[in-house]
Amino acid sequence: MNYNFSEIIDRSNTASVKYDLRNLIFGSGDVVPMWVADMDFRTPDFIIDALKKRLEHEILGYSIRTESYYNAFAGWLKRRHNWEVKREWVAFSPGVVPALNMAVLAFTRPGDRIIVQPPVYFPFFDAVSRNGRNLVYNPLILENGRYRMDYDDLEKSCIEGASMLILSNPHNPGGNAWREDELRRMADICLKYNVLIVSDEIHCDLVNEGYKHTVLASQSPEIADLTVTMMAPSKTFNLAGLATASVIISNPDLRRKYTEVLEDLHIGNGNIFGNAASEAAYLHGDEWLGQLLEYIQDNIDYLEEFIELNLPLVRMIKPEATYMVWLDFRLAGMNDEELKKFLIEKAGLGLNEGTMFGPGGSGFMRMNLACPRKTLEYALDRLKSAFSDQNL
Repeated sequence: MNYNFSEIIDRSNTASVKYDLRNLIFGSGDVVPMWVADMDFRTPDFIIDALKKRLEHEILGYSIRTESYYNAFAGWLKRRHNWEVKREWVAFSPGVVPALNMAVLAFTRPGDRIIVQPPVYFPFFDAVSRNGRNLVYNPLILENGRYRMDYDDLEKSCIEGASMLILSNPHNPGGNAWREDELRRMADICLKYNVLIVSDEIHCDLVNEGYKHTVLASQSPEIADLTVTMMAPSKTFNLAGLATASVIISNPDLRRKYTEVLEDLHIGNGNIFGNAASEAAYLHGDEWLGQLLEYIQDNIDYLEEFIELNLPLVRMIKPEATYMVWLDFRLAGMNDEELKKFLIEKAGLGLNEGTMFGPGGSGFMRMNLACPRKTLEYALDRLKSAFSDQNL
């Protein structure tokens, strides 16, 4: 079956964060919204069919995740990532961000030092600081158009008493599909100093042409024993509104601690439609995902060529994974407030400000390419015109 990712779907007035909060976030309802990490593509038919079938039974009471749910998830991980997961390893969360917060509560104490690697997904910061823990930055280094880890600084932070590292794998917003040797070197440092790794792998299925995703916990039993892995179908299949994620923990002591927090908060039942949608996605999603990745790769290639030909003051960190692109505007000579104003008022674009992602984000913007080609073309033409009008 051929899926149509070029279809323009009006999402206005659907209670969409991405579209219906434009006035609040950008001060204008006319910006092209390319910020929130959800896709402008129609949810796959096999997922919609599963939801419709569940609605045929008109009692929507408390729901469990069945063996077929877990088998579908385990089958997907084996098929796509060559990772064999046991049923008892898998716990629930109503999203990866809640899972991050629960992990901080379960595995650390107030005042503990937790490492993050900026520029990085901004909810990492809140999961640490709002729960009374101390943020420790291990900044990534941008080198030859790709981020790399600073292992010496990481080891220094571990020596100084950090108890946890929160990893973005693949990396958001930099787009790294971290390589096995990179992850192993990082994990070896954490093992040496008994630093727990929380690995956010929500973008694991969105790996671009020529790259692969490496599940951190699959690298060795020793690494798995000190790793908490978080995954969800929300980015892959555009299901963020169904609030369903999985937390995979092979270490039984860690799993017990996590489950205790989940039960204390009484949020373990989950979402009846999230369960149905996830199972359908993991059972039937391979062909759809293959076509999606081809479409996103074409958008990445189009953006790269457009920038090279038309936007000499913009540089692109080409993503190895995710449909988010990290754009470097530093050559334009604007401070962050000027850049924000320029993109909103002159170009009419709604992007994520780089400063949201912590140290190293100044002068950058994050753009979402999970949109029809005509939307991308329109946005880039507006950006080109804005630079021309400013004589930049």
